[in-house]
Amino acid sequence: MPKRILIFSTAYLPFIGGAEIAVKEITDRLSGEYEFDLITARLDGSLPKVEKIGEVTVYRIGIGVPILDKLAVPFLGAIKALFLHKRRSYKAFWAIMATFASGAGYLANSLRKAFGRKKIPMILTLQEGDSEEHLTYNRGGLISISWYLALKRTDTLTAISNYLLKRAKGMGFVGRSFLIPNGVNVKYFQLPTPDIEQIELRKELGMRDSDVLLITTSRLTKKNSVEDIIKSLQYLPSNVKFLILGVGEEEASLKRLAKDAELEERVRFLGLVRHADIPKYLNACDIFVRPSLSEGMGNSFIEAMASGIPVIATPVGGITDFLKDGVTGLFCEVKNPESIAKKVKEYLENPALREQIIINAKKMVMEKYDWDMVASDMKNKVFSML
Repeated sequence: MPKRILIFSTAYLPFIGGAEIAVKEITDRLSGEYEFDLITARLDGSLPKVEKIGEVTVYRIGIGVPILDKLAVPFLGAIKALFLHKRRSYKAFWAIMATFASGAGYLANSLRKAFGRKKIPMILTLQEGDSEEHLTYNRGGLISISWYLALKRTDTLTAISNYLLKRAKGMGFVGRSFLIPNGVNVKYFQLPTPDIEQIELRKELGMRDSDVLLITTSRLTKKNSVEDIIKSLQYLPSNVKFLILGVGEEEASLKRLAKDAELEERVRFLGLVRHADIPKYLNACDIFVRPSLSEGMGNSFIEAMASGIPVIATPVGGITDFLKDGVTGLFCEVKNPESIAKKVKEYLENPALREQIIINAKKMVMEKYDWDMVASDMKNKVFSML
């Protein structure tokens, strides 16, 4: 009989981020041996309260107002978890990240303890990309407190980067822990887009054959520092253009920046793009850039590498696990648009370096970051011990 696991994630599909993709890819590969249910915040009133997505039965908590649903999900999610456990008898609770929805699992166990019931084993996967400053000071330190409380009540910890694993241990976690990174569907991202389709897509985007196209696939937040890429265009030839895939709270200010700097003709905002369409955009571009201020890991970098597009990034957080300067990508300085421009020129002026970096990065992704290997690690190191 399959082992049943209840997952807690603040957001889930159709909302797409590294954590949501990770849950989908792992659960798809472990169906048959395991059954997965998931409790999440509703966030959008048009979404059903219960639905099956792939191999996961999703239970949404709330009325569709994001801030209210996020605040409610730890409490209402805990009650939902207890009712579900009575029917489904879970072998473990699996919390994705240490805040909001994950609190439902910890609270459910506290309620069970209060009634003299046995604790359900707690697995925590750290996916956070926030800075130490955000963790310590944002929301009056509540995020830091939630981390301490979660780590204290976790039986098995997985982290997507050495950076996050070190952070957890530095905050006092002493239990079983494993480095299990996020991955990429290597075959999917390495499917070449026919040249004719790349040419047509570039034409649709208003690009000439001589244009060099930078791309970022990012949530438009302060953390991802997309404004520094826009500013870097001032130090680059006019044929260097920038394509932005993503939405977020910084979108309006980024558009104003492009306008005020008279760079509107060189910056294209495509908004929210289906994850299935990202490979064709990567294949049509020349260089991937994301000068993050902090990063838990960053699936987008790995996807770009798998697609055969060279990467420029900052040496922060989990990025240093996979990007080795001059080997699998190039590092630029944090908050330095001129440094970004310098690295773009380095790729353009040194085709041999560019090609070797592409080869090295694709090889590394195939060897270390395929979702099949990631799912196998979760099964053998974590779930098989339940």
